[in-house]
Amino acid sequence: MAKSHFTKKSLHLSLIISFIFFTTVSIPKTHSFVQPISPTTLGLDKPQKLSHLRFYFHDIIGGKNQTAFRVASSPSTNHSPTGFGSVMIMDDPLTVSPRSDSEIVGRAQGIYASASQSELGLLMVLNFGFIRGKYNGSSLSVLGRNTVESAVREMPVVGGSGLFRFASGYAQASTHSLTELEAVVEYNVYVFHY
Repeated sequence: MAKSHFTKKSLHLSLIISFIFFTTVSIPKTHSFVQPISPTTLGLDKPQKLSHLRFYFHDIIGGKNQTAFRVASSPSTNHSPTGFGSVMIMDDPLTVSPRSDSEIVGRAQGIYASASQSELGLLMVLNFGFIRGKYNGSSLSVLGRNTVESAVREMPVVGGSGLFRFASGYAQASTHSLTELEAVVEYNVYVFHY
């Protein structure tokens, strides 16, 4: 009778390894911080609404009422025709008309950065926080590319808070007026929300 290459001990070890491998692969893992819920518990069983918001953004980069400040730049920013590498932080008023003394309905808070070496192209990361009427305390978040010299720039609305929870849509920006220290930009925002 030929001798077996497997001893009882090695066969036992092989079975244990196989058991561990198959149980590890076949048993789904659960995580205590994740649990499925019904959308109705968050009020998502209602039909979505589509709202159009129109306001004016006042970005003031100098003077006594400055609302946007450069917080970072690259070594070549000051020599770049597009200001490439500069990063601005803002807290700009949103008004109902292009006049700076018109009713303030909210604030645009966030950052924008010169992200193009060939054109005036900004990366915009901002929240429109509303302080008037039904949407007081609610906000919309925008993240996108703003090619400043285009007549109309479109950026996605990526979310929101308050009455804009689960929001999606887009914002169109068009320059109303531009001086050395202030840009007044008209925003038309179209947003789906519950």
